[in-house]
Amino acid sequence: MIEKVRVAVVGVGNNTSALVQGIAFYRETGSLTGVHRPEIDGLGVGDIEFVAAFATSPEKVGRDLTEAIFLPPNNVPRLDCALPPAGVAVTRGLVDAGEVDRVAEALAGAEVLLYSAPSGRPGTALAYAAAARKAGVAFVNTTADPVARDPGCLAEFAAAGLPLLGDDLASQFGTSVLHGSLLRLLADRGLTLVSSYQVNLGGTEDFRNLVENPNTKKQSKLNALSGVDKVQLAPLGYLPQLGSRKVAHLNLEAQGWAGAEVSLDVKLTVHDPAGAAGVNIDLIRIAASALRNGRGGSPEESVRLFKSPPGTPV
Repeated sequence: MIEKVRVAVVGVGNNTSALVQGIAFYRETGSLTGVHRPEIDGLGVGDIEFVAAFATSPEKVGRDLTEAIFLPPNNVPRLDCALPPAGVAVTRGLVDAGEVDRVAEALAGAEVLLYSAPSGRPGTALAYAAAARKAGVAFVNTTADPVARDPGCLAEFAAAGLPLLGDDLASQFGTSVLHGSLLRLLADRGLTLVSSYQVNLGGTEDFRNLVENPNTKKQSKLNALSGVDKVQLAPLGYLPQLGSRKVAHLNLEAQGWAGAEVSLDVKLTVHDPAGAAGVNIDLIRIAASALRNGRGGSPEESVRLFKSPPGTPV
């Protein structure tokens, strides 16, 4: 029987809630709805065991993980499945870089550290990466903060034989994935792009944080798109009434044969945390497989799952 992947997670917000609930759902139902890869190196969707969790919210620290994921301001809908206690109490997260050793000790027994905290805290992200490296744990950076794009950090992980995956996951079917696909379709069909824009509105706390700390997110979204010089990104909009949903509006203006005008408007509505979980489940298994097979650095198979993999602008 294959050994389950022992996962630690930083951030007990909506994305973690969607991931924890979803794993329980797939174990209980056996469904493959919405699953991209049922197995990765023999690891199924249910072959995940959470062994540690870190958060800075006083209300979540000390609670069992399966209880903490439902505390406000989390607003992901509860799935209709059994969710027994995880037996993992949420630990106080890293407050400053001087606590790297404490976090590294708490990672004992973990194989993969999933960094799912809010973007906009690059120093904190690098400190958690340092703790993972010290503990001999693979690190997955789902945020827009540069970790895998930090040449020194990536070199250290590679030298240690540890996987480092990042940066900024591309949601299972999000704005960047759809927008990039449409831009490529225009080029493939021989049309000339005139201009394009995207508008993103969301209601999660993660989205609110991105509105307040957009510094690394805008560049990361541009990294995911082609024809960047003709694409405009409107400032992110936080609307709490949207709950866990994100609403995106896309426009593409192009010219076809003899300059004939082509205009496309698309509205996309998704549950943002579910889109993150649908990719995180693959990233965790890719990281575990690479770790177990002694492959350090950035696994090639993970690159397309991020907006800003190593080598893209910061």
